[in-house]
Amino acid sequence: MNKISKMTIIGISSLLLLTGCSEANRVSSNLSQESDNFNVVRKVTVIDAITNDVMFQMSGRMSINADTEDKQLEIVVENGKDKYQKHIIGLSDNVSYVVEDVDVPNVSNYKYEINYNPKMWVPLKLKNVD
Repeated sequence: MNKISKMTIIGISSLLLLTGCSEANRVSSNLSQESDNFNVVRKVTVIDAITNDVMFQMSGRMSINADTEDKQLEIVVENGKDKYQKHIIGLSDNVSYVVEDVDVPNVSNYKYEINYNPKMWVPLKLKNVD
C-alpha cells in the first residue's frame, strides 16, 4: 500500500510539472502573438556595449524580428489604422538590445516614440564667440 501511495504522489507531481511547463509555453506563445498583432505596447532599447550608452530607444505598438543572418533588428510599427512603418537597426558584436512589454494605460493605439542619444550621433564641440 505504501508503494502505491508513493507512486501515486510521484505520478500526480509529474503531471503537475508537465502541466506547468505547457502553460508557460502557451502563455509565452500567446504574448508573442499579441505583440506581433500590435496589441501590446513595447519598448526597445539599443545599447553600445563598449561605452554602455543607450544609442536608441523606441516605444509603441510594434512587431520585432531579430534577423541574425543580416545582423539587424527589424521593427514594424503600427502608426495608424492599417498604417505601418518599418525600421531597421544594424547590430554588431558590441551592440545589443532589450525589448520590454510595457503596460501603460490610456496609450494611443497609433502613437509611437523614438528617442536617440544625441551624443552617439552628433559630435558637438562648443565654441565661445566674443
